[in-house]
Amino acid sequence: MAPPLTWEAPAAPPLAGATAYRMLFSWPPHDVREDDVVLIWGGAGGLGTMAIQLAALQGAKPIAVVSSDEKGEFCKQLGAIGYINRKNFDHWGRLPNWEDAAGMGDFQKGARAFGKAIWDVLGERRSPRIVFEHPGEDTLPTSMFVCDTGGMVVICAGTTGYNADVDLRYLWMRQKRFQGSHFANDGQAEAFNELVIQGKIDPCLSRVFPFEETGACHQLMFENRHPDGNMAILVGATEEGQGRS
Repeated sequence: MAPPLTWEAPAAPPLAGATAYRMLFSWPPHDVREDDVVLIWGGAGGLGTMAIQLAALQGAKPIAVVSSDEKGEFCKQLGAIGYINRKNFDHWGRLPNWEDAAGMGDFQKGARAFGKAIWDVLGERRSPRIVFEHPGEDTLPTSMFVCDTGGMVVICAGTTGYNADVDLRYLWMRQKRFQGSHFANDGQAEAFNELVIQGKIDPCLSRVFPFEETGACHQLMFENRHPDGNMAILVGATEEGQGRS
């Protein structure tokens, strides 16, 4: 723990932060590099806030996907070069049957518009080399569509569902990679923690709950009403900054 940090601040991000670190830096040759375009779903959440900062530290160009302009501005403060409000699009969900020409046409129209929004943020026609995925079912078809030729979609969760679809034509013909990633090993966790200690990563601690309100904290997450960034719960302490009693 670094002296300027409370007990709660460094305790809040390790799970999300170490997970993000592994996703972005542990799957060569698709480790994040300078000038890479990195599309980050849920940019204002626990995973997203860590991924934005990690990508920015490498000199990459993180673009956040968010559900409001307020969340997008929050992401820009963390280092995102811009954001896309997903509520401006309605093509989310599983793919229609590939023989459904009209249905596939509607999906591709929405996905192309989303891809153009990425170009608009960048100011150039360049697609993400890395797509940082965790919603899963609702977003994976779009992630695979907009990922650059030879790029990677890396996923650690399925918060919108586990039955996701991939149009294999875009996977094999454009030689994209679909990579699963789960938490982190000791070295990756230590590397992330060191960045927090050095002050290079903001833990983004948004709210601290007493232990008795653990259920309320989880309910906020379930209802997607939790504040941006990370939250912490006091265990063995009656007020913030105490540590263990």
